[in-house]
Amino acid sequence: MQSGLWTIGADTEGPPLVAVLEVGDAVMSWTVDVTGPPQITFLDHDQADWLWHVVGEAGHIALAAGMADPAVGPGSLEIGGVEIVAGALEVPQRLALGHWLRRWWPTSVRDAIGPLDAALLDAEVATLTADAQHFFPADTFDSDVAALLAPHAAALTRHVRGGDHRVVQLVSRAVELVEETGAAAGPDSALWLDLADALDKSDLHAPAGVGRQDEYALAAGNPTGSNLDGIARGTATIKWGAVPPHTFDAAENTAEWLVPNDFGDATATAVVRTMVIGGDPSGIAVTLRSGGIVGAAELDGSGAARIALRTGEDTPSESELWGHDWSSTALTVGAAVSEPVQARERARAFVRARLAAPPADAFLAEIVAAESDY
Repeated sequence: MQSGLWTIGADTEGPPLVAVLEVGDAVMSWTVDVTGPPQITFLDHDQADWLWHVVGEAGHIALAAGMADPAVGPGSLEIGGVEIVAGALEVPQRLALGHWLRRWWPTSVRDAIGPLDAALLDAEVATLTADAQHFFPADTFDSDVAALLAPHAAALTRHVRGGDHRVVQLVSRAVELVEETGAAAGPDSALWLDLADALDKSDLHAPAGVGRQDEYALAAGNPTGSNLDGIARGTATIKWGAVPPHTFDAAENTAEWLVPNDFGDATATAVVRTMVIGGDPSGIAVTLRSGGIVGAAELDGSGAARIALRTGEDTPSESELWGHDWSSTALTVGAAVSEPVQARERARAFVRARLAAPPADAFLAEIVAAESDY
C-alpha cells in the first residue's frame, strides 16, 4: 500500500523512464526499458471492473476480497495463485508506451534524433484506446479519443495523399473513430470531409513510403552560440520534466548563459539563449543563481531572456561581477525538478535502439522516423 492506496507489482522508475496509463480507477506504470509486468495502483479497487480481464475471474475475486479485508494491513497482502492472463496487458502496455512517446520522445538536433510525426502517433494511440475500452469504463485522462484526433485532420490528409498504404489503413480507422465520437462536428468539419474524400481516392495497396516527404530536417550548428564577449559564461541542461514537451532540443547543455562585459549604464544582466525546436517557449521561467548573485526572468518567443542580476536588494557593480567566482553558477529553465542525467541517457538509448531496429510493438510514427534520412 502506498499513500493509502493499494499497489501491486514492483516499483518503477520515475520520469522520464516511466510510461503511465490511467485506466478505470487505477494507474498502470511500466519502466520503458525494463521488461516485466506493470505496477498497478488502485484509486478505488472496488470499481476496477477491468481487473478480471487481467487476472481472471478467480484472481479478481481473491484480490478484491484481500484488499477489502479490514484485518489486512499495509504490505501484508499475500494471495497465492493469482497470475496475469497471457496477453491481457499487451494493449494497455503499448498504449502507455504511446503516451510516453507523445510526452518524452527526445527530439534533438545535436543528438541527431528526429521527431515523431504527431498526427500519425496520435492517430495510432487513438485506435489503441478504442481497442482498450474495457479498461476505461468511465472517462479518464488517457481515454479521450476525440481529443487525440481533433487537431490532425489537415496533417492526416497530407499523409493520405502521400499514398503509403500503412498510413491509409491507420487513418481509415481513425476517421471511423472521428465519426463515432463526433469529433468531426467542430470548426474543422470541412477538413475532415477533405480527409474522407482523400481516403476514397487512395490506393490501399500503394508501396510504403510513396509520396511521403519529410517535413523536418535536422539543422547543423549550435543555435545557442554567441559571439558576445563576457565576464562569465556557461551552459546548462534543460530538464525534460521541467518544460513543455517538444519545445527545446533534448540534448544536454542546450541552454547558454552569458554575463556581458559591456552593459553601459544598464542594470547588470545575464543573457540566456536556448535551443528551441518547436512550440512556443514564451513565458517559461528562467533563473540564474551564482552564490549571492541571483536573477529571474521569462523566455521570449525565440527562447531567449535577459535577466537582471541582484545581490540581495542591491545591483552588483561591474567590478563585483569581474571579481565574482562564477564556477558554481546554476541556470534553471522551467520548473525545479529532480531528474538524473542517467535517466535521460537511458531514455535516449531506448529510443535509439527502437529506431535502429523497430520492434514488434513499434508505432507507425517510429517506423516512418526510422526510415527517414536525417
